[in-house]
Amino acid sequence: MKKIILNILKYFFITIFVLFILMVCLQRFSNNRISIFNFRLFTVISGSMEPKYKIGDVLVAVETDPKDIKVGDAISYLGTRGSFKDKVITHEVIKIEQDKQGKRYFHSKGLANAIEDPIVEESQLYGVVKYKVKTLSLIYKVVGTPIGFIIFVVVPILYTIGSEMLTSLLEKEEKRRNKAEQ
Repeated sequence: MKKIILNILKYFFITIFVLFILMVCLQRFSNNRISIFNFRLFTVISGSMEPKYKIGDVLVAVETDPKDIKVGDAISYLGTRGSFKDKVITHEVIKIEQDKQGKRYFHSKGLANAIEDPIVEESQLYGVVKYKVKTLSLIYKVVGTPIGFIIFVVVPILYTIGSEMLTSLLEKEEKRRNKAEQ
């Protein structure tokens, strides 16, 4: 019974780890254009939102109807102008404007920044930040170091592959011995 529970836990954690890696890879290779169930993960890479979000924090943004965004929300969007071009930015909404057709324009700014960002259009929005995932932030900060990457990514992957190969070889050897005995 104990072995069954350990196997279930092992495969549960492997599944969660693989899904997390797939989500991160999918978003990285698609430049975050693809969401998973309307969720996106972002990692803070600058101090523009300190003290609220620190470098290395992992944030979860949820796709949100632009009409539901309000001043004070932290939005993640794709920059299209100047030094923001093709970068994912997460800053706080400081003002919202609406044109005659009902299209919204967002003024945003990093908490630690002195100047406002270029105006953000609805089409640039990825979502509103809903969560700062402390455990993923810690994992990212540890795995982001070369030693952490080796210890927490490479070693578990090699262990899992080696363990599965060894189990398979032992099962084949046991079957071979059973046939030889018969």
